Amino acid sequence: MKKILSIYIASCCALTGVAQDRGNLLIKNGTVLTVTQGTLTETDVLVKDGKIAQIAKNISAPQGTKIIDAKGLFVMPGIIDPHSHIAIDGINEMTSPVTAEVAEGDVINPLQMSIYRALAGGVTAVHAMHGSANAIGGQCETLKLRYGTFDNDAMKMEGAPRTIKFALGENPTRVHGGGSQIVPRTRMGVEFVIRKSFSDAQKYMNDWDAYNKNKLTKGFHGQPPVYNLRMETLAEILKGNIIIHCHSYRADEIFMLMKVCKDFGIKRLVFQHANEGFKVAPEIASFGAMASVFSDWWAYKFEVYYSTAYNAAILTRNGVITSVNSDDAEMMRHLYHEAGKTQKYGGLSDEEALSLITINPAKQLGIDSRTGSLEKGKDADIAIFKNHPLSIYGVPQYTIVDGIVRFDREHDPADMRLLVDPKQNLDDIIPSEKGIDRCMDGTEFLFGLSSEMNTAEKETQLDKK
Repeated sequence: MKKILSIYIASCCALTGVAQDRGNLLIKNGTVLTVTQGTLTETDVLVKDGKIAQIAKNISAPQGTKIIDAKGLFVMPGIIDPHSHIAIDGINEMTSPVTAEVAEGDVINPLQMSIYRALAGGVTAVHAMHGSANAIGGQCETLKLRYGTFDNDAMKMEGAPRTIKFALGENPTRVHGGGSQIVPRTRMGVEFVIRKSFSDAQKYMNDWDAYNKNKLTKGFHGQPPVYNLRMETLAEILKGNIIIHCHSYRADEIFMLMKVCKDFGIKRLVFQHANEGFKVAPEIASFGAMASVFSDWWAYKFEVYYSTAYNAAILTRNGVITSVNSDDAEMMRHLYHEAGKTQKYGGLSDEEALSLITINPAKQLGIDSRTGSLEKGKDADIAIFKNHPLSIYGVPQYTIVDGIVRFDREHDPADMRLLVDPKQNLDDIIPSEKGIDRCMDGTEFLFGLSSEMNTAEKETQLDKK
């Protein structure tokens, strides 16, 4: 029995070890797009133990180091998607307008093929988010795409700050007011839910502070407050230990949430989608909030009818740290094309456009000291392209995470599933339907929506509710 247990433990450690490996690598003679320190031609990048050790010309590789000849290729930081729903087995916990107690880190699925497909698009890290069914949703998880592991915890980016999903507008009002006839039914109800939650969390903190102070007093016999995980999480937001990422479309609601956060002393705030962010760009910049937007995706429902492809450029020009996100497993594979659109709509430079999918999302997730640009000492999260990544002809050739090649266009086998059944066909790739929020995955049954309905039919049914 002891021998069997030892074998089992060793096997588990081995699986975890694969995911946590850090590679040694030398990338030779590439055009290095550092993002933060300019473009370097015919330059090498040396990776040791998963970190960038040196960026220079004519670097000699230690014996046994894997070498990638990048002559004629473009080497850039790995792409970061700040709004994703891949690699998780649950998106929306719809049982309450506030579900801050749940966490996506508990439902990571490292076996999803969408992870490998994202790597094939040069993506090295994602923000796996709770959905937008709740005014205050669950906690999100920043993941490294270490495809090949069977250990869900190995996907988590160690030391990444905590984040949480909020949502404004039609999604929480439909799910709770429309679906369950409880607050919020209106936009003002959404604000009330958020304000009340913060007020309750303040009282919870004050009660614990008073108890912890009084229990040191001789003769004190009071009872501690009842532990509440939801309140604990909300309290951490008030303390500045959790970054709010808020699903938002309309300018009035964006402005509203900044007022609420100001009233409660909250400073760490990122607006997701923010289709009308351009209307209040100076106000967002003044607050110190950030924005993660679509390049040119809107008009799929009434509250997001009005936007512009110049949104990212306007926000950038106003000093808002801006990123481009996907909210879609297919679009994620083409984020470099989405970033390139900002050069047509807004005239952003190469560095500014690439920043939208590298260093800026890293800043929004609080991981910019480790990734998002090619600099000595940072994690070796790298994408190598044939043709410039902002060109319509850009094609990822290698994607590297922690110095380990996780995608190799030329040498990867045709079937990259981790658990292969030879009798099973490859997963069907279903084109995403840009009529229903990816953030609302799993909520359709609340409204009696059939998977056979087309977009117009679904919207009609939702509008009836």
